[in-house]
Amino acid sequence: MKNVHLIAACGVGMASLAGMLREKGYRVTGSDNNVYPPMSTQLEKLGIRLSSPYAAENIPADAEIVIVGNAISKGNPEAEEAVRRGLPILSMPQAVAEHFIGELESIVVAGTHGKTTTSALAAWCLFALDDDPSFLVGGVPKNFPVSYRVGRGARFVIEGDEYDTAYFDKGPKFLHYRPKIVLLTSIEFDHADIYRDLSHVRESFRKLVAILPADGLLVACADYRDVVEIASGARCPVVYYSTKDGAAAGGRPSGPQSWSVRGTGEADGMTLFRMTNGERSLDFRFPLPGLHNAANAAGVAIVLMHLGFPPDRVASAFERFAGVRRRQEVVGEFRGILVIDDFAHHPTAVRETVRAVRGRYPGRRIVAVFEPRSNTSRRKVFQREFTEALAEADSVIVAGVFGADKIPAEERLSPEDVAAGLQAMGHPAEFIRDVDDIVARIAGSCGPGDLVLLMSNGGFGGIQEKLKAALSA
Repeated sequence: MKNVHLIAACGVGMASLAGMLREKGYRVTGSDNNVYPPMSTQLEKLGIRLSSPYAAENIPADAEIVIVGNAISKGNPEAEEAVRRGLPILSMPQAVAEHFIGELESIVVAGTHGKTTTSALAAWCLFALDDDPSFLVGGVPKNFPVSYRVGRGARFVIEGDEYDTAYFDKGPKFLHYRPKIVLLTSIEFDHADIYRDLSHVRESFRKLVAILPADGLLVACADYRDVVEIASGARCPVVYYSTKDGAAAGGRPSGPQSWSVRGTGEADGMTLFRMTNGERSLDFRFPLPGLHNAANAAGVAIVLMHLGFPPDRVASAFERFAGVRRRQEVVGEFRGILVIDDFAHHPTAVRETVRAVRGRYPGRRIVAVFEPRSNTSRRKVFQREFTEALAEADSVIVAGVFGADKIPAEERLSPEDVAAGLQAMGHPAEFIRDVDDIVARIAGSCGPGDLVLLMSNGGFGGIQEKLKAALSA
């Protein structure tokens, strides 16, 4: 048994790793600057002791390994103490690769959008198909109690994040995950705090494709021209899928290695879609709304069929997928007002999320409530694109920029200007800085039949529970 200490243990990936280490028989301790749920609760249930704030003495005297989360900067007192003691220091991706992936067949789901839902779907399907997989995803799949699993099977599904690894390793996390199969959903500019531009982002994905072995597989979404261009450099076979035709589909090759994905309607709370490749035509029913979710499911279907699972069994697993918490998750319906919570924080994700809920709930007035919270959305790099994406809703409330003081004023997104831009386009929109004022506005202005769509990649000031209380009063 080894004694392991995790610095920044309350992050989703780090907390999941802590649980996996505990299941494998390691003794685990952890620390974070702020011990916060839901991951702190998950760790406490596992009997993992947490300390706060960071301090050298938090590392137990008998610790043998220290794992450092990418939220930690050089100079952290615990990181410095580990160096002083000469303890082995690993990043989270290094630890996952060395202690869990090992020689397993690694299925890495990467891309700007849809990673969490797509990797959760792949993990669930392998589980439902009796493959007994291990997995680690950046959210909590509703089909499982936690965001990870240590299985006995030969495969490991992991969400491949392009964000940097640690303060001592500025390369993307997914380069550590020893991929045999990569499902690449999309490539767009994001993470403006670490990437200079789209070219810089493309370079990271190019490196991921380059490490795929010749006997591996790349499944690539041709809706994005950059995906097609980068996929062309793979040594292994490439299978494309796309919701578009011709030049709009990124110039992908035709034939059996290229699938078209078409939505065929909605029925009984299911999105219906068809996959064709010139030789076969397959129909599926999927619980999540929107063509973008159908496309992600199609990518998973291609991976599963490559692994030998028949389409009818894949289709059965799809229908039983429950989704991921905070991804188009229904909070509840109060006084006839439906509240949905989503993680969208990029203009493309915002646009597709609004379109998806409109398709699933036709006839409802959509009130989009958006919090600029991610490192990219807090910056003005996408100010025009956010305005255009939010115009898909019937009415919009833009919240204050989270941690605005940490972004230079000349770089910071202006929610006032986003609201003004929407108004100039003829769309009802307003800037309301504080969560309590937003809740009061929704409670006073929404009525039966309305749909309130919350979009933020963070806690959004507890708006979900506050809305529940206000709308239930």
